[in-house]
Amino acid sequence: MNNSQDKDRDDQDNNNKLNLIPQRFIEATQKLNTVLLYASLVGIMTGFVGTSFRLTVTAILHQRQVLAVLLQNYPILNYILAIAISGIMGYVAFWLMRRFAPDTGGSGIPQIEGFLDGVFSLHWQRVLPVKFFAGLLTLGSGMILGREGPTIQIGGSVGKMVGDCFRGTKEDLRVLVAAGAGAGLATAFNAPFAGIIFVIEEMRPEFQHPISSLRSVTLACVMATLTTRLMVGQQPVMDITRFDIPQLDSLWIFAILGIFIGIIGYLFNLFLLRALNIFSSLRGLSYQFTGLYVGAIFGLLSLIYYPTTGGGDYTIIWAFDQQISGDVLILVFCIRFILTMISYGSGAPGGIFAPMLALATIFSLGTAREFHSWFPQLLPEPAVLAVAGMGALVAATVRAPLTAIILTVEMTGNYLLILPLLITCLMASMTAHKLGGKPIYSVLLERAIQKKSNQK
Repeated sequence: MNNSQDKDRDDQDNNNKLNLIPQRFIEATQKLNTVLLYASLVGIMTGFVGTSFRLTVTAILHQRQVLAVLLQNYPILNYILAIAISGIMGYVAFWLMRRFAPDTGGSGIPQIEGFLDGVFSLHWQRVLPVKFFAGLLTLGSGMILGREGPTIQIGGSVGKMVGDCFRGTKEDLRVLVAAGAGAGLATAFNAPFAGIIFVIEEMRPEFQHPISSLRSVTLACVMATLTTRLMVGQQPVMDITRFDIPQLDSLWIFAILGIFIGIIGYLFNLFLLRALNIFSSLRGLSYQFTGLYVGAIFGLLSLIYYPTTGGGDYTIIWAFDQQISGDVLILVFCIRFILTMISYGSGAPGGIFAPMLALATIFSLGTAREFHSWFPQLLPEPAVLAVAGMGALVAATVRAPLTAIILTVEMTGNYLLILPLLITCLMASMTAHKLGGKPIYSVLLERAIQKKSNQK
């Protein structure tokens, strides 16, 4: 009996010694495992599905523009068709979402984060098809929604699917879902490094083996980007001017811009939550036909003034290419701000990253043209301020400044603007924090958990 107790005591002592060994030493002795192979498969599949989603949305919007041009001599018919097509697309999207997969509403990022935290399940069998087709319909209707939300949730679902197929452990599933989510962001913006940092900075999953798990996330993002570039080419998502390094004595302008965008970020989160609450309180016909009338609004606006609709890619290029006055840009910013609240607040399947990038760019460019008139020597190229401000709203609302900085650099190819981007994004993030704002995805996750508990 004493020998047995001594053996148990020795085993306990050995376990205690193992617990004292730093994680880095344990991981240094580990061999490569099959999760890396699964992660590469997740990346390839996410890259293919996500890029197909992106190309299909572009094709739908292009065909709608072609139809509008063909019917320009028949304005009444043109307006009727635009309103009807967008309204029907919105209605069908909401029906699919509510009938088959309510957890595909919004960007889907809080749902992925909830799975990684162990508070939500992830049913890829219904999430994958519904998010893909409902996302096509909402983005194709002209709503102000980003493709990154669908591709992130699709990527996470692909990770869960691959893990289930290969009968991975619970930890393997978490790693693959995180890898798929990062690959989804990388696919949406052709930005692999941003996908990796997004998982680390925003999702912050706590893995049993952090280094090997990070390798899986990295590999998935790389494979997704390779697949994307094979399908659409290697050019940045935003094909705009590559700017030189701004003068050091002009950096205070970027700091002031960051403060302004930080205030906007605080207001953005505040009004977005109010919009979500308003739409979630709807009952009866106003609830049943949400997609119909929201879609119809954007069908009408797409003919009245196209830059006020869509995810934001076209609006950003339009703002850079046209010599538009600062007043007009600020007006477009205000309109898109309100319409973004309606689009995302309605609960439509779609992301919020791209709309925020567009909002920040338009506001920054409008501000830059005003600054240029006051300080022409300090800011010889006013559009450089727009690139610096592009990711600042993401930094302020999501509270993920590194993701915002790297995403902006990879999207635009402006690698020389790291310092101005750091200043603008950090000032925006700190200003929003000082005002009392909370990270938007954390608030949305908390809201989703509360909704789930109320339903029980």
